[in-house]
Amino acid sequence: MSFRKIDIDAYDEDVLLEGELCEPDPRDPAQVLSDAKQKQAAVRSTLARGDIPGALGIALDSIPYGPNVEEAKNLTLQTVVSILNSTKSSEIISVVKVLSQDAQDTLMKYLYKGMGMPGWGDVSGSVLLGWHEKLTEVAGTGCIVRVMTDRRTV
Repeated sequence: MSFRKIDIDAYDEDVLLEGELCEPDPRDPAQVLSDAKQKQAAVRSTLARGDIPGALGIALDSIPYGPNVEEAKNLTLQTVVSILNSTKSSEIISVVKVLSQDAQDTLMKYLYKGMGMPGWGDVSGSVLLGWHEKLTEVAGTGCIVRVMTDRRTV
């Protein structure tokens, strides 16, 4: 039975490490967190003016990814969810149509991340599913495929 306690991956040259899946964020983790805080403030002021597409564009631009930036990732998720919660369901399609394809893909990543965190903060499953439905309607199923195959996680 002792042979099963050996970590054979330690001897395999072809082991794929998590850090090799994608390039890490080139910014310093402190800089990433600072950028996320600045974006959150900019989103709040943009939402106060009633510009939901602008707020979503700010939040989805240069998102944090990779290891060592978990706090910035959570802050960005909170920011995106606050935008989603403040949008009327009748406005979702017009907001999604304004976004670029990359921003639509990034939004889908945040929708999936929010769905994967039940009971977290002010994440409402019905809001996320409503956005998912409208986003898929506008962007098509290719958006889902691109998100599922992208190795950068939010």
